[in-house]
Amino acid sequence: MGDPGETIRLVELVCARLCHDLSGLIGTVGNALGMLAEDSGRDNEVLAFASSAAAALTQRLRLMRAALGPETVAMALPELHALAAPPLAARRIGLDTRALPTDSVFSPAAGRVVLNLLLLACDGLPKGGTIVLMGAPADLFIRIDGPEAAWPSGLAACLSDEAAARAALTSARSVLMPLTALLALSRNLRLSPVLAASSGIQALRLCAA
Repeated sequence: MGDPGETIRLVELVCARLCHDLSGLIGTVGNALGMLAEDSGRDNEVLAFASSAAAALTQRLRLMRAALGPETVAMALPELHALAAPPLAARRIGLDTRALPTDSVFSPAAGRVVLNLLLLACDGLPKGGTIVLMGAPADLFIRIDGPEAAWPSGLAACLSDEAAARAALTSARSVLMPLTALLALSRNLRLSPVLAASSGIQALRLCAA
């Protein structure tokens, strides 16, 4: 069985290349739309819609690059919000960190796992809702609330067994689940489900292994 770090490194390189190739094009489109809006001299609903879409793409790309590319520096709570909250809001999902200390700072590895968990949580909130972070950066709990809120099926198995996580790498649609599990494992972080007796996974816990 290969090293989880090798799998993650391949993901990092592919993500870095895709983000590099796309970011310039998205920026050019956004700037061009802004210039068109200025030149039109009047409100233009189509241009406004297109400009908003370009801005949303830029925000989404920044989040994906931070979550899937190589980690760089520690991440303070305001930086986490600035990076993640706008793309989440576009999917009608709020980010609630009121239960965290305001001076919270995540290590580069932990911050990156948290960003992946936020993306994974989106899959568990198909009709919108809220992602709640509680505890502390070194011992974090992540809960999702909303209509039909549910963590992806098979997540508990992926978190408990590396072989199960690798076996789940079968679909682009569900890749975040095993990838997040392998990322935590490769960074010596323990990601585990907090189980409720009647409703399955109540929350996820992220702490040192």
